[in-house]
Amino acid sequence: MKTRIIAAAVLVPILFLVVLAAPKIVAALVLGVLLAIASYELLYRTGLVVHPRMVLYSSATAFAISLWSYMDAIHAYFILLVIGFFMLLFAEMMMDHVKVHFEMVGMCFVAGVILPYLLSSLVRILMMGIGRYVILIPFIVAFLSDAGAYFVGLKFGRHKLAPVVSPNKTIEGVLGGLASAILGMLLYTFILDWPLKQDVHYGLALLYGLAGSLIGTFGDLCFSIIKRQAGIKDYGNLIPGHGGALDRLDSLVLVAPFVEAMLLIAPIIRV
Repeated sequence: MKTRIIAAAVLVPILFLVVLAAPKIVAALVLGVLLAIASYELLYRTGLVVHPRMVLYSSATAFAISLWSYMDAIHAYFILLVIGFFMLLFAEMMMDHVKVHFEMVGMCFVAGVILPYLLSSLVRILMMGIGRYVILIPFIVAFLSDAGAYFVGLKFGRHKLAPVVSPNKTIEGVLGGLASAILGMLLYTFILDWPLKQDVHYGLALLYGLAGSLIGTFGDLCFSIIKRQAGIKDYGNLIPGHGGALDRLDSLVLVAPFVEAMLLIAPIIRV
């Protein structure tokens, strides 16, 4: 636990610097690198796809999707990127259809396109007019939900949530994570309202925290079951005490696009 807390204490200020102060292209590049690593972890570290070139294509596409989101997410660029990725993967299948199966192509699409597209919501949020004010929301919801679930579950956890999928998760922990996310969102909304003088909606802040925490918990369970099937504890060892890039990003896979969609449908800041 000590290593986990120290790593978080180091990484949180870096996160603040990247998303709040650095040029937006820096955030896109950093996320792109993390997406490339996460793609590699999901395919190669799990043993699902050990074909080096296919893993490389997937990681490169994941990185490119982050930059695409930075470039105003122009639809035509995304189409061209996916066409190129599609052709590369099926070319590998045509060259060696005995070893390269269609299932491997599908896994590469998940790791190289679908997950990066969902996670690159972070860049698209940052590129919004109110991006600097709302970019912390997915992190607040996901990370406070994780932290609340971890510490409450450690102290009060008695009833297993999904013992086969994730033996350490408890119903008490989920409720603690839910409360942490809601309180974190209300506090952040107050900061937007009072010191930053933004016109905010507290009811929506409650919804962001409530729904976001539940969605994040489901996302975390999704990636836990992949690890169980692959027979691994963590996707990697990039972050001491936390595992790989995907271990840290898993709860954001659904939370980030949820927040992006909510900001488009029902923005927490009235513009």
